[in-house]
Amino acid sequence: MNTKDGFRILVRNNIAAAGLDRFPRDRYEVQRDCDAPDAILVRSFNLRGQPIPESVLAIGRAGIGVNAIPVDDLSAKGIPVFNTPGGNSNAVKELVLAGMFIACRNLFDAWDYLRGLEGAPELVRSQAEADKKRFAGFELPGRKLAVIGLGAIGVKLANAAVGLGMRVIGFDPAISVRRAWELSSEVEQAQSLEHALVNSDFVSFHVPLTTETQGLLNAARVRELRKGAVVLNFARDGIVDEQAVREALDSGHLHAYVCDFPGGVRHQRIIRLPHIGASTREAEVRCAEMVVDQVRDYLENGNIRNSVNFPNLSLPRRGAARLAVTHANIPDMLAKISHGLGRAEINILHMANESRGAYAYTVGDAETEISTSAVEDIRAIGGVLKVRAI
Repeated sequence: MNTKDGFRILVRNNIAAAGLDRFPRDRYEVQRDCDAPDAILVRSFNLRGQPIPESVLAIGRAGIGVNAIPVDDLSAKGIPVFNTPGGNSNAVKELVLAGMFIACRNLFDAWDYLRGLEGAPELVRSQAEADKKRFAGFELPGRKLAVIGLGAIGVKLANAAVGLGMRVIGFDPAISVRRAWELSSEVEQAQSLEHALVNSDFVSFHVPLTTETQGLLNAARVRELRKGAVVLNFARDGIVDEQAVREALDSGHLHAYVCDFPGGVRHQRIIRLPHIGASTREAEVRCAEMVVDQVRDYLENGNIRNSVNFPNLSLPRRGAARLAVTHANIPDMLAKISHGLGRAEINILHMANESRGAYAYTVGDAETEISTSAVEDIRAIGGVLKVRAI
């Protein structure tokens, strides 16, 4: 469909109503089952192996991870995949902090112990008072926290830990300018992962799962941590070598491992949560609002914000129509697109092009309407993946 006819949105999970309500109902049909959707919205729905209709222009993920989305296949079809960086960052930060308190104060062990006591209240109180030394913990101020990955979550965690009186060191060779500005000046910059880990009392991971980060915390790197350290993984299952962690727990080198992933290695000192890092009402609303706004802006204006596979590119609208083209990042594409419009005697008011890896995106505004024949001519250019006139 085009903007005059409206758009169809296929929703494959429960997306917060506060976000879906941002689709104007006079121009959008939001459905859980429809043919020829213009965009698909998901939270955790697994799109891998699912047929993607030819009509689809965009995929929106109300969250961060895109492991369940076939990004490479969609890229080859010229379909941007959007996510919502920062939408759930506060929720995850709070849960990581909770994990630190749970571990250092042995809260789950203490809770389980008290639940197991039976007898009269006076007897329970007396027994608990006699045994409470078993659950003595340690405090956070002055302890060293290594934050690996300084995106939205990592920066919030680092700043919060500074506020708790901790010494914080961060490692992220690809930190963005925006996140660097947000980071507390009291956070030490690590020159390497090993530099960050040396003698740290806590280490928390906030990086995507890739071939490079699989098993990022291995046995050798565990040994860099201070004896009695706590490892926290609220990023992705697989970043931590759990067998190495288990051996370190058995030897007493580590105090605890806290993660947000069910299953895996079982151990008395491994605390597992059922993947609830982003499960707050506030985070679900923020992510829903973000993904809807981004998908709308792409469908209506061709602007790309927070795509995981195509470059960000936003232009204010000018003229009668806009041309939006996803294409391979190869030489002479911008000239070929311009010449295609020129052959149709369409005057370009302004045009912009950005690339990201093997793919690129071009947007141009025209003084007049862009004919169907002009669109088809540009679609026929080698390397063009998708083209539309808005």
